[in-house]
Amino acid sequence: MAVETILALLAVMLILVAIAHKLGIPEPILLVTGGLAISLVPGLPRVTLEPDIVFVLFLPPIIQLSAYDTSMRDFRTNLRSIGLMAIGLVLASMIAVAVIAHMLIPSLPWPAAFVLGAIVAPPDAVAASSIAKRFRLPRIIVTVLEGESLLNDATSLVAYRTAVVAVVTGAFSMWQAGGEFLLSSLGGIAIGIAGGFVVTPFFRRLANDVPVYLTFTFLSGFAVYLLADALHASGVLAVIALGLFYAQPRFSTMTPVLRIQGTAIWEMVVFLLNGMIFILIGLQLRGVVERLAEAHISLISAVVYAIVVCFVLAAVRMIWVFPGAYLGRIGGKVQREVPPWQHILIVGWTGMRGIVSLASALALPLVIEGGAPFPQRDLIIFITFVIILVTIIGQGLSLPLLIRWLKITTDGSEEREKHKARLKVALSAQTRLHELVEQELITKEFALKMKKRYASRVQLHTARYHGERDEEAEVHSTKVAQLEQDLLEVELDALVRLRNEEWISDEVMRRVQQELDFEWLRLEGEQDRGA
Repeated sequence: MAVETILALLAVMLILVAIAHKLGIPEPILLVTGGLAISLVPGLPRVTLEPDIVFVLFLPPIIQLSAYDTSMRDFRTNLRSIGLMAIGLVLASMIAVAVIAHMLIPSLPWPAAFVLGAIVAPPDAVAASSIAKRFRLPRIIVTVLEGESLLNDATSLVAYRTAVVAVVTGAFSMWQAGGEFLLSSLGGIAIGIAGGFVVTPFFRRLANDVPVYLTFTFLSGFAVYLLADALHASGVLAVIALGLFYAQPRFSTMTPVLRIQGTAIWEMVVFLLNGMIFILIGLQLRGVVERLAEAHISLISAVVYAIVVCFVLAAVRMIWVFPGAYLGRIGGKVQREVPPWQHILIVGWTGMRGIVSLASALALPLVIEGGAPFPQRDLIIFITFVIILVTIIGQGLSLPLLIRWLKITTDGSEEREKHKARLKVALSAQTRLHELVEQELITKEFALKMKKRYASRVQLHTARYHGERDEEAEVHSTKVAQLEQDLLEVELDALVRLRNEEWISDEVMRRVQQELDFEWLRLEGEQDRGA
């Protein structure tokens, strides 16, 4: 892909994302349809999506950030439900699609039907995460969707590899496939954990070198993915294991500056990758349709096949999630309540397919052993593309309506925990302040000033934690934050004037400006806490 094409696509992506935000539409929907529209413009060069680039370049950073952001506590609590979705549902979807596809298309042999099932079985991680964050769903829904999206790609890719080998070689053994699945999964997890043990000491030493540290975090994800792939293990599980392994100590090894800059850089990179992925999906249509015509396959028949398979996927998911919700809650040391049926319905409806499915389809070999063409390769690719299009647009557009109809809102548990955390840290600081006063390490005047500040915080966060708004404390906190923000604006303006009048250099201005910017971020946090 030419540099000019990449830059043009980035520009189009940014415009489409801005429009999506303006219209309140989930980004993947507008990006896919935008890419689709661009692909139909006559005279434009064809953009080809290389499967190896998708797997190696796009997947590791996206999965790594998802693993970093995963709450281990919530993940462990819902592990059974997540496992039933990420493993059981993926395999059940693969089998159901294989059976229906073989019945619909007699020319599609069983191994190739299982290939199609493995390709379209996993919902898209990016779309699930995007929707969960956008609509502020209850925590349990977010946890299950994000946990499922972390693990289901690994399940489907291992099953996909086994099915493709069966088509190419003409030989299949259930025991061998099960053994390969187990070895690939365990191998990927082991490589990820080993990578975590290797890189964590380096992270601790590099905490003060922000550019090197962040570059190293990116490279570590690519490294474990490529190593696992070279050893025929699951690269996806390797990256997940690395991310989960490192997510725990990173909170204590990263400096405040590193956390702020690292979060911004990671979010920007993943934002660009996500946007490019979905617009590239749309751009593949022209090539897919042309190959279908070359294979002399009826477009109408292919669309019908895809719609039927899409219906099967939705039905299997909906049938699976209700008993799965109950099975995921029974047993264990703690008996947990089954979520409301409305929550289960939302999880069932959130089954958009995406980039992993398309990349897997495009990565199918052209020929099998003996030189014969891969059975119905072009039809499999077309069906995959239509399923992606229908699920992202159809389910993506209807999901907000379904959420509003079911009157599903955030359960407030995350907000309560935030208030609890703010209260506890304020009390800890207050305790330390008393110790400093007793040890006479600070003056009485300064101690009195700080005591008033923390007493105000404790009063404010205590009321919020117990669900009672202290109006006087709220007003005082808002006024103080606004006053400090106004004064910061004056400081920033004065700093720029000093540079413009050549009293200070640009370098000095940038350093002081950075200090004031960090203070501004603190005040924005205070404003958020008041919301």
